[in-house]
Amino acid sequence: MKTKMNAAALAAFLALAAQGASAATVSWADWSSDTASTVSGTVMVDGSPVAVTYSGTPYAFDQLNGAGTNYWLPNSPYLSASVSNSPGTPDIVGLSDAGTSVITFSAPVVNPLIALVSWNGANVTFGGGADTQTYNIDYLSSGCGYWGCGTYASPTSNSFVGSGELHGVIELVGTYSSISFTDTTAEYWHGLTVGAFATSVPEPGELGMMLVGLGVVGALARRRKSTDAA
Repeated sequence: MKTKMNAAALAAFLALAAQGASAATVSWADWSSDTASTVSGTVMVDGSPVAVTYSGTPYAFDQLNGAGTNYWLPNSPYLSASVSNSPGTPDIVGLSDAGTSVITFSAPVVNPLIALVSWNGANVTFGGGADTQTYNIDYLSSGCGYWGCGTYASPTSNSFVGSGELHGVIELVGTYSSISFTDTTAEYWHGLTVGAFATSVPEPGELGMMLVGLGVVGALARRRKSTDAA
């Protein structure tokens, strides 16, 4: 019986590991309301809505509730080995001024994502000032989008420069209740939306702990079996 239970646990672990290694569905923000200085919406995580709010640097424009031009087409710059779906509606927040932007979640979100439209020349740094969090950016994808082609120049764990017409997706590895970034480049506009994996996937460290736990369980089972045989 113990052997069967351990095999089942191992199978569950391998399934989780495979899930973490394959493209997953992202819940992109449904931006639904705004004020003169904020844009608000929701993302769905494990079937529950998490409120998300953009504030900080005054935004140039927004598109809410699925209305407007779909700047997320073509969808190829937003798909990757980690992300299976691009933003599905025209919802977007468009920025034009240099300054600091803040994205706030009503509950902690694991590995939030930011999709980008036309960040040409944008010089972006996450954190700094009152934000003492450690950022770890994973650059998931980039390519040719609505306004042309571009990529990430000088990428680091917390900063990048938009080279050409940058369209793509970045992932902030870790758990965040808020995200802040400073963009030192003003231009006509560059857009963003925010996403979260629709189903939570354990982070690599958690998967490692699960594997260690399974190893301990297996060792105890073997020791018990040896003792019983003696």
